[in-house]
Amino acid sequence: MLNPRFESLPDSPFRRLDALLAPLKPPAGLAPIMLSVGEPTHQYPDIVAKTLAANGNLYNKYPPLTGTNDHRSAIAGWLKRRYRLPEGFVNPETMIVPLSGTREGLFMLAQAVVPETKNGEKPLVLMPNPFYQAYVGAALSTAGEPVYVPATAANGFMPDYESLDEATLKRTALVYLCSPSNPQGMVASPEYLDRLIALARKYDFTLAVDECYAEIYDRAEPRGALEALARTGRLDNVVAFHSLSKRSSVAGLRIGFIVGDPRILRVFLRIRFYGAAGMPLPVEAVAAALWNDEPHAVENRKLYQRKIDAAERILSNRFGFYRPPGGFFLWLDVGDGVAATKKAWIEAAVRVVPGEYLSRDVPGGDNPGKRYIRVALVDSLETTVEGLSRLARVLE
Repeated sequence: MLNPRFESLPDSPFRRLDALLAPLKPPAGLAPIMLSVGEPTHQYPDIVAKTLAANGNLYNKYPPLTGTNDHRSAIAGWLKRRYRLPEGFVNPETMIVPLSGTREGLFMLAQAVVPETKNGEKPLVLMPNPFYQAYVGAALSTAGEPVYVPATAANGFMPDYESLDEATLKRTALVYLCSPSNPQGMVASPEYLDRLIALARKYDFTLAVDECYAEIYDRAEPRGALEALARTGRLDNVVAFHSLSKRSSVAGLRIGFIVGDPRILRVFLRIRFYGAAGMPLPVEAVAAALWNDEPHAVENRKLYQRKIDAAERILSNRFGFYRPPGGFFLWLDVGDGVAATKKAWIEAAVRVVPGEYLSRDVPGGDNPGKRYIRVALVDSLETTVEGLSRLARVLE
């Protein structure tokens, strides 16, 4: 009666975390601090409420699945500015699809690009390990077999897809890459992206680059997949994903988009017609306004940079701390992530995520996240400092 493909689907890391900590009690009188979920708490820009109010008369209309012209044009303009693209490189009519949150698109993409067989064999879907949970769900929703490629300290926390054998690459239908990565905060270099795009074209697979944290960075602006594509002069085999959840602190509005190879997007749109809801028109108006506004993103980024500064003061030279080049997570080596998570809750009322809940076991080896915890720097500076200070004391 039930689809057997999903029997191996791991439970949500946060459901597992709830089960782990439910029997445990934090210290009485100590206010809990949540450093687990990557949910931004920064105040969103004033432009959000104003634009929603100005367009409130549009809630009674069904929105187009392709998005509005204003929204797509705003995205195209932002991409051109952000990634220094040639004029007209991205056609907003055929190369951009707004999404009701990027998770929707990351999941549905697999249904568009993973065939029943690849070169006569079961197709593979490659993803970094650790990984964002939508990737494995997407693979299992199709005929694809997920393959977890280590992204560890040994390879700079970036998966080495090029090192895979030719038999594996010939079966590969879809590859996910997250840059800046979740949870490690590493950024793919231009050279890395160039090589991976060449690999996608050589073996004819789709490369999906998840760049949802691209606007949260420490010192150097992350370069992106579209810049690499511009160097080749075409978008073949590649799509990229972006979001306003982090850039503009509007996670609840569920605003994202996919951009890239129009051949892929044509099929993606046909599937989305059957299983997705369009973004409400007032929300599309907000999205266009936010993509057109840069100052609020700059101020938002500064808030995260101050928290990284604080983390460096509190944690430097301990737990393998490093300043993540992108994103707002710390990936701390604490020896045993599950034990450290329990200890942080019992003794400090601080909630973090065990790294192994974000990873899969490697055949013949350990889970690459087993030694780690993920810490989300999403609360106020004051609360973040208090949480990190407590964490440092109990894990010392």
